[in-house]
Amino acid sequence: MSVSRAKPDWKRVIIKLSGEALTGGEGAFGLHAPTVARIARDIASAAALGVEIGVVVGGGNFFRGMQGADKGIERARADSIGMLATVMNALALEAALEAEKAPARALSAIAMPALCQPYSRQAALHHLAKGRIVVLAGGTGNPFFTTDTGAALRAAELSANAVMKATNVDGVYTADPKRDAKATRYTDLTHDEAIVRNLAVMDTAAFALARENCIPIIVFSIREEGAIRSALEGRGHATYVWPS
Repeated sequence: MSVSRAKPDWKRVIIKLSGEALTGGEGAFGLHAPTVARIARDIASAAALGVEIGVVVGGGNFFRGMQGADKGIERARADSIGMLATVMNALALEAALEAEKAPARALSAIAMPALCQPYSRQAALHHLAKGRIVVLAGGTGNPFFTTDTGAALRAAELSANAVMKATNVDGVYTADPKRDAKATRYTDLTHDEAIVRNLAVMDTAAFALARENCIPIIVFSIREEGAIRSALEGRGHATYVWPS
């Protein structure tokens, strides 16, 4: 039986933001400045609630490891190129957040101190305690892991109350809403229900990590203005996946 929505006091969350979300349109490439600025405003507005925020950013708007592997680049090397793409996105988002007067720090799991601070749990916790938004680049720092898994890992490491998965749709549906007009959106689920119903909440490794550590997952559309704050406040459209 599904749980009903609670209204927890979110203290710290990790937002999983895909690289594609920064392009401003499906199939686009690179960074779309107005879209980056809008997302930065949304994150800054959510932080104004007093919530400590970490953002794990992907790199698919520049390069995906799987795409590189399809083109003849060995998977480990292709994933490394993809991790470098996440650093570019993190630096762009850091700048956009600072333009919104929201203090931010980009931290990379791949050490490149000339560009940003290397990631460590202690450094991230320090910045969060100081009220800074931490933008987490480089995934897990290892090939063969997605940024979904990176988000779940950072949430567990940093004792976050939830992973907020920003997508192109406003939650988890019974079927693909783009293909099935009768698909309906779940408001609340448990981890176990998501498994039994074979719902693609996150990739398998990421979901298993979140489930093992009893971390709720909030699935929402980043295309909606103010969606991050709305999801934190229990308003708007989202699916909340709770520990069983």
